[in-house]
Amino acid sequence: MRKTASTSALIAMTVLTFMAPQALAQTKPSAPNPEATLTEKMNAYVGCINRLSERSYSSRSRYFSWANQNGPTGKERIIYGTYTIYDTSDCRKNVEQANTLEPRDAELEAAGSAYADAVSKLEPLLKEADDYYTQENYKDDKMAKGKAMHPRLVAAWDAFAKADKDLRKNVEAINDKRALQRLAAIEQSEGRKARYHVEALMIQAKRVLRAQTADKPDLAALTQALNDYETATKDLENAANADDGKKIGSMFTSSAKSYLTSAKQLMRRIRDKAPYSQGDKMMINAGSGWMIEGSPERLLRDYNQLIDAYNRGTRI
Repeated sequence: MRKTASTSALIAMTVLTFMAPQALAQTKPSAPNPEATLTEKMNAYVGCINRLSERSYSSRSRYFSWANQNGPTGKERIIYGTYTIYDTSDCRKNVEQANTLEPRDAELEAAGSAYADAVSKLEPLLKEADDYYTQENYKDDKMAKGKAMHPRLVAAWDAFAKADKDLRKNVEAINDKRALQRLAAIEQSEGRKARYHVEALMIQAKRVLRAQTADKPDLAALTQALNDYETATKDLENAANADDGKKIGSMFTSSAKSYLTSAKQLMRRIRDKAPYSQGDKMMINAGSGWMIEGSPERLLRDYNQLIDAYNRGTRI
């Protein structure tokens, strides 16, 4: 079966400097300044990814859960169709505006435009496919339109996947730099106390995710990233218990430890080359891979829950 989505495609984007991750409330700074303008610019790109990417990949996964890589035949035992995605007009409008903001970055802006273009072309095609399969029109034309739509769907999903990957790469490079700058500023102003350990843990959590979801995981790099994250988790717990007037939410600490557990389970599966059972594979293909211990999908779920906990209650 055709690979449905790269693992990284399902990761919620996080901007760790001066804004909340995942849901990404659009911040409106009271006075324009370079940092605030960059935050506004990044909000637009990350907002598109958070709203549209997962659903776009899920539509492809849904389709290939019943159709083979060469397309539908009309003889399938079950025909699920596909999913539609949310309205893309706001994404296009926000990207166009963001592309005019300082600091200008030609590569980032081109990636943003390519993403908006690709997802905007995917939207009506998925609507067309959804109408066709929901109304069971394939029973009237012997799947003729389904066969004709197949190469168009594949091309649109492939174009979207490339655009999504390129935009994420650009956004993450900027986010990584800003996160390190923020961490250094916190250490200089406050020392290594509660706020420092929260931000440091989020940086290490992303390292683990990248190491474990790489196309060809490097076991040595993976193990080192995991060890560093475990150290950050222990430092966080110690900071949470310190009586310095700043408390770390228990939800965040719990999410950090759950993510550590899932990361260790996946590391062991990679290290031991443990295969998935037939039942596991069926669950993964059905979009329920998060239920399987030691799966990338479980790791992604727990990473996104960590982001959500960070977003909800860890600004100290």
